[in-house]
Amino acid sequence: MLRDEARVFLESKFPAERVVELADSGRGWDPTTYKEMAELGWVGLSSPASAGGSGMTFLEEAVLFEELGRALFVGPFFSTVGPCLPALEAAPDLLARTVAGEVVVAPAWAEPSGPQTLYETSGFTTKASDDDEGGWTIMGEKILVPDAGIASHFVVAADTGEGPGLFAAEGTGSVSSTVDATRALGTVAFAGGPAELLAGPADFGPLLERIRLRAHAALALEAVGVGDAALAMAVQHATTRTQFDRPVGAYQAVSHQIADAYVDVELARSLAYWAAWCVAEFDPQAPQAVAAAKSFAAGATVRACERSIQVHGGIGFTWEHMLHRYYKRALWIEAFDGFGSAHRAQVAASLLD
Repeated sequence: MLRDEARVFLESKFPAERVVELADSGRGWDPTTYKEMAELGWVGLSSPASAGGSGMTFLEEAVLFEELGRALFVGPFFSTVGPCLPALEAAPDLLARTVAGEVVVAPAWAEPSGPQTLYETSGFTTKASDDDEGGWTIMGEKILVPDAGIASHFVVAADTGEGPGLFAAEGTGSVSSTVDATRALGTVAFAGGPAELLAGPADFGPLLERIRLRAHAALALEAVGVGDAALAMAVQHATTRTQFDRPVGAYQAVSHQIADAYVDVELARSLAYWAAWCVAEFDPQAPQAVAAAKSFAAGATVRACERSIQVHGGIGFTWEHMLHRYYKRALWIEAFDGFGSAHRAQVAASLLD
C-alpha cells in the first residue's frame, strides 16, 4: 500500500518535465510538495509518535527510498531522512519541526583537509567551543554537503577539544557545480554561530555508525529505483521501436543488454532489502550488509543506465531524453561517500579479520 501510494503521488507531482524544470532552474526542490510529503507522514515514518512520526522502521522507509529513486525525486528527502534522523533524536524540538516539514536538515562531515567519508571518525578541523553557559558555537568549513543550498539546519561533526562530537547548527550553504543537477552538493561555512550538542565524544562513534548505515542503505535502495527506471525505459524502447519490421528487442545484441541489466537490478534489490532489514533490526551483520549493498547496487545501476543508453541508440545520447539524468544520479550515488572499492574493503575486512 505504501509503495502504491508513493508511486501514484510521485508520478502525479514529478512527471519528467517537472523533474527537468526543477533541476535546470537551480532551485533544487519544490517546498510545497515536500510539505505535502511530510503531511503524508513520509518524513517521520520511522520517528516516534512523540515527535509527530509514525513509529515504523527503516524497512518501511526502504520502500520510499526505492520509489523516490525511480521517480528521480528532486528534493532533500535523502539528506534529511537518510543520515540525519538518528542524530536529531537528541534534539526533540528540531526533530518535530523536521518531521512536520518545517525545516530541512543535511549532514555536514567532509572537510577540505580532514575526513572525507563517514568511515573516518577523527581528524576534524571544524571546531566546537563551549561558551561556559551550557551552549556551543561552531567554526569551520564543510564540503560535499548534499542539498547544501536547500537545508536550513545541519548535523555537523566537529572537534570539541576532548574528541569529536555531533552538533545541530543553522547555516547557509553555497552550491557547487557537480554532475547531477537533481541533487547538488555544496559547501557550508560555520562562523561561530550557536550549536546544539547531539552527541559528545563518548557517543560519537556509535551514532556516526548509525548515520553511515542508514545513509548507505538508503542510497543502495535509491539506486535500485534508478536502475529499475532505466531498465523499464530500455524494455519500452526495445518493444516499440522496430527495425526491418521487427522490434529491436528481438535482436540478441539488444535483448542481452536488457537481460544483463535485469539480473543486476534484481540482485541489487535483494542486497538492498537485506541491508534495510539489518538496519531496521540492528542486526550484527548490518555493517557488512550495507557495505555490500551500497557497493553492488551503485555499480549495477550505473551499468543498467549505460546499457539502457546503448539500447536506445542515438536517442539515448540526446539532452532531451531523461536517461542522462538517471545516469548522472547513478554516478552521484556511486561516488557519494566512497566508490565501491571502499565498501568492498569493509566487507573484506569483516571476512578476514
